[in-house]
Amino acid sequence: MLEKAYRDMQSRVHPDRFARAGAAERRASLQWTTRVNEAFQVLKNPVSRARHLLELHGVDVAFETNTAMPAEFLMQQMELREQLEEARDAKALDALRAGLQKSRKSLEREIAETIDAKKAYKGAADLVRKLQFLHRLDEEIDSAYEALE
Repeated sequence: MLEKAYRDMQSRVHPDRFARAGAAERRASLQWTTRVNEAFQVLKNPVSRARHLLELHGVDVAFETNTAMPAEFLMQQMELREQLEEARDAKALDALRAGLQKSRKSLEREIAETIDAKKAYKGAADLVRKLQFLHRLDEEIDSAYEALE
């Protein structure tokens, strides 16, 4: 659905449609194309999408300054990182990623419910910070796959 909306919007504002237009229209087309691309990048990533939604409601997720997390969550993160360090083959990485994806999907559903249904924006900020942790771990798994090659 997001990709369809993106393609529809791109087709409306793409510079090729304005190749024979005046300079101002071509410039505006380029600016709109850039905005559409930036919006798509934000919306297709669950972390940046949630962060943007919270910012629209006046809540700063504060990834850089607020690193306080529940002890249980931090312990879970340490265990996952240990598993990553101990993973010696693609099969182990696949298993780790499968569990991580399940956790991420569950957390994404919880964030959606907290933002959309409960309108508990400040509470959602903590959940988004957790999701950011999981995204970083997923990136580290990508690096581990590359190191195996």
